[in-house]
Amino acid sequence: MNFDVAIIGGGLAGLTCGIALQQQGKQCVIINNGQAAIDFSSGSMDLLGQLPSGCPIQHFEQNYTALYQQLPQHPYCVIGQEKVMAKAQQFEQLAQELNLGLVGSSAQNHLRVTPLGSLRSTWLSPNSVPTVGQHAVFPHDKIAVLGIEGYHDFQPQLLAENLVQNPQFSHCEVTTGFLNIPELDHLRNHSREFRSVNIAQLLEHKLAFSDLVREIREAAQGAKAVFLPACFGLETQEFFNALKQATQLELFELPTLPPSLLGMRQHKQLTHYFKQLGGFMMNGDKVVSADVENYRVKRVYTHLHQEVPITASDFVLASGSFFSKGLVADFDKIYEPIFQADILAYKDFNATDRMTWTSNRFASPQPYQAAGVIINAQCQVQKCGQFFENLYAIGNILGGFNGIELGCGSGVAVVTALVAAEHIGGGL
Repeated sequence: MNFDVAIIGGGLAGLTCGIALQQQGKQCVIINNGQAAIDFSSGSMDLLGQLPSGCPIQHFEQNYTALYQQLPQHPYCVIGQEKVMAKAQQFEQLAQELNLGLVGSSAQNHLRVTPLGSLRSTWLSPNSVPTVGQHAVFPHDKIAVLGIEGYHDFQPQLLAENLVQNPQFSHCEVTTGFLNIPELDHLRNHSREFRSVNIAQLLEHKLAFSDLVREIREAAQGAKAVFLPACFGLETQEFFNALKQATQLELFELPTLPPSLLGMRQHKQLTHYFKQLGGFMMNGDKVVSADVENYRVKRVYTHLHQEVPITASDFVLASGSFFSKGLVADFDKIYEPIFQADILAYKDFNATDRMTWTSNRFASPQPYQAAGVIINAQCQVQKCGQFFENLYAIGNILGGFNGIELGCGSGVAVVTALVAAEHIGGGL
């Protein structure tokens, strides 16, 4: 099997890179091992939420110098400010082309409401999620937070109590309630199946739509804005939009415990667009080994096709971190399992010294979370101090940053994906 580019990993980074390359006329294959981290995400995408010092930021561009001074090995710092900003804006345009329904700008972070009622700074959010500007107030003064009877992954009272503690919502009257939705009685009797995905599947196919509209309107008790758990619309946002139009209320949805419908929708839309452009998906398979000559990857072998290698001109490592086994931690070492790429030494972290992997305080950011492979400004991978000619790494497989602590995981994924795609396509 021969392609122009073989991408190892089908999450946000891999799909973004694949779409950009297909748009350039490259023939790509994505080798996808299974569920990606995007399926468990909130649906919002972070560019950079805070500096390593802990200082929250609103404007990425204004804080780039501080980021470079505090964490020069961060992928953004390796790539360079001008390129990072250009690729962030390129992804915003791509999201519009794909109708992902994202709002926000790299010029300034906004705040999104979390399922616990706190506010989190972020770059892009689904337009169905309640958001507010850094110094703005929510435009509605009466909010109804509605859960679903028997569904424990969304707690309206907890959300409501925390929400009004934020200055942006302190003026709001927030009430709570629960929707019964009789069609869900079967799931209630099987609590292990009472999850967002199962609810959405059932509602789209076996629901008396007018009854749901009436129940929401009655439970809102006169509130114009209504917050709901993200359980309405599995494949796309169309079902939720239809519900919003029929109720004539300002409906908003919030992500629940994983898996998250908001992230799953984005994954499905990106996958669909990649295929629509002619990209080829190899699902349920994983790369187990590779042939390399003089720092050039010739071919890779997968678990299901060990006798039929995949050849390509360029290869992209988008296999994620520990969650998706892009990185592996044995008792005595952390390593990248396919190419044995160099692992970045982060502060006092040593990939072969287990005692440096964790912090003494459980709640502190853990050093191993910033482990990953080393790249140059073109996202080419380093091994034994030398960079591969045609192997690139993007997304959470990269070292030098803690995406959870800094609020930048999604941004690193899409920025590095587009940088690699541009270099492969000859744009650099």
